[in-house]
Amino acid sequence: MDMAFDALGEASDEALVVLFAGGDPAAARALTLRLVPLAVRVARRMLGDAAEAEDVAQEALLRLWKVAPEWRQGEARVSTWLYRVVSNLCIDRLRRRRSVGIDAIAEPADDRPSATEGLIAADRAAALEAALAALPERQRQAVVLRHLEGLSNPEIAEIMEVGVEAVESLTARGKRALAAALAGRREELGYGHD
Repeated sequence: MDMAFDALGEASDEALVVLFAGGDPAAARALTLRLVPLAVRVARRMLGDAAEAEDVAQEALLRLWKVAPEWRQGEARVSTWLYRVVSNLCIDRLRRRRSVGIDAIAEPADDRPSATEGLIAADRAAALEAALAALPERQRQAVVLRHLEGLSNPEIAEIMEVGVEAVESLTARGKRALAAALAGRREELGYGHD
């Protein structure tokens, strides 16, 4: 039975997956509206490329639609499953990039406004992205999920399929590496007067 789209706003992600598996197109729309921004945001932060992030989000949602009929409610949260799939797709893409020369990768387009604050914010974001890109994949994944996505260590442990202690270690090492990479750039990034 199809539910009214407005009524789906209160339903959990897991309930929406079950409704979609039962043939409810409104459930698919509701899930898409909820989950695509999350998937794009995580992929963008891991990959540093908006177009590629959208591709990853699309692939992750396609995978969700494929597993929906077998979804076992209560075993895992849909968002946790999605974080794992997006993270794994991003890691796969990052590994494929290694075989491509650095000159073959296009510079990301900057669509931010040209105001001074926008330029400073863009410089800071670029510095953070470059520092993130220099981290080992697992540290990058842990730092993105913890400090940019705000997930808890147990959630990250489930997504990464490691223990909480491993997440804490990966996050701590990643933060130290980021701090070291950005330490000499405070003035350049506009933090000298803050």
